[in-house]
Amino acid sequence: MVLWIGVDDTDSLRGMCTTFLATEIVRDLTQDFDLIGYPRLVRLNPNIPWKTRGNGAICLRVGHGRGLATTIGEIGGRKIRSYPRGSKEVEASEVVGRIANLVERWSCFDDPTTNPAFVVLSRPPSAKLYWHTVRSVVTIDEASRAIRGLGTVRSYKNGRGIIGAAAATAWRPGDRTYEILAYREPAAWGTPRIVEPDSVKAMDRAFLTTFNNYDYANRRAVITPRSPCPILLGIRADRPQELEPAMNRVESERPERWLIFESNQGTDDHVTRGRPGDPFTTVNFDGEVTSAPRTILGGHVIFEVDREEVTAYEPSKQFRKVVRLLVPGDKVRVIGAVRGSPKTVNLEKIEILRLAVVTRKFVNPRCPDCGGRMRSRGSGAPYRCTRCGHHEPRNEEVRAEIARGLALGWYEPPVGSRRHLSKPLRRMGVPVGPEESTPG
Repeated sequence: MVLWIGVDDTDSLRGMCTTFLATEIVRDLTQDFDLIGYPRLVRLNPNIPWKTRGNGAICLRVGHGRGLATTIGEIGGRKIRSYPRGSKEVEASEVVGRIANLVERWSCFDDPTTNPAFVVLSRPPSAKLYWHTVRSVVTIDEASRAIRGLGTVRSYKNGRGIIGAAAATAWRPGDRTYEILAYREPAAWGTPRIVEPDSVKAMDRAFLTTFNNYDYANRRAVITPRSPCPILLGIRADRPQELEPAMNRVESERPERWLIFESNQGTDDHVTRGRPGDPFTTVNFDGEVTSAPRTILGGHVIFEVDREEVTAYEPSKQFRKVVRLLVPGDKVRVIGAVRGSPKTVNLEKIEILRLAVVTRKFVNPRCPDCGGRMRSRGSGAPYRCTRCGHHEPRNEEVRAEIARGLALGWYEPPVGSRRHLSKPLRRMGVPVGPEESTPG
């Protein structure tokens, strides 16, 4: 029997990281047990207001391994291997105390928003719990009911971490990606990271299934976090075999440990098809642009689709250039998060489905009597010839179609402005340039 271990809400904005705690649990438990499959980094609803940073929980499966082992990490100079399946029975009582010691040692209990929890289950709960938790708001009671009778639950403070810990064990990977996370020496935590940007660009071009490595539009490596957490860098890919070589290509300070996680990052699992409804959800809907984009204080750009307000916020950077080119009559597909107050859709991606024809007055018409140039007498008024006084109706003006500066297709923010769960266009099969610049 394989034990399913889920952990969540151990970090804070000031430091720590739940994935680092995962490496500590792996370090401890693999002295006596085996990892089954990859450790899992499961991102949950990114719109939850009380999340810490990326709203990620972790899931580990331990037992006695069978099959061909694969190296998936290195901790304390020891190679970490995982097995495709497990055999023999492992009792939860054999690991609960060890996990509790580590959670209590490493969690940021002094942060009022940190509410750790872990679960040790004999089997995973229904996948419905994962889908509910990645797409909407789940209560502690709902999560607790989903895992009732499946094993041990340990929570601290207000117990909110139970939600993510349980949901992480409920994820059944369909579309999946992988991330290698390298961690710093403890003495370096909180100090500036040493990662050579040019080497990140070289790695990005050499390993083609990796993604979201470098923001070419803003000239910034995005594999390094901005928080004072233990992580040195993280590289994501569709193929786990590329990750260790990709990490080794990057010139950086020497990592103290590293581990490869299986993840739902870059999958759009958080998106539901339908018009904006409940806040804290992410929707995908089609419609017609019904108001011209306008820029408000702070650089945010607002427009309407079928009278639903949509906003491209300033952190989306060059993506706002595309939004500003929209006009009423364009048909678009919007993917974005529903904000409650004021109600708006925070734009994550947009597809241009149809472009409206936009014209401008080319020249005033000539007089049919004398050939002189006619003049406008005001908005909506007929034209009048300044030479002979002849009048012509307004619809006689000569108009020309103007270029829109937009093409049909998908557009997304630059790399450094994307959410963890948002599926990049390159993973959607949409052709992008080698430097993933935002068109427009």
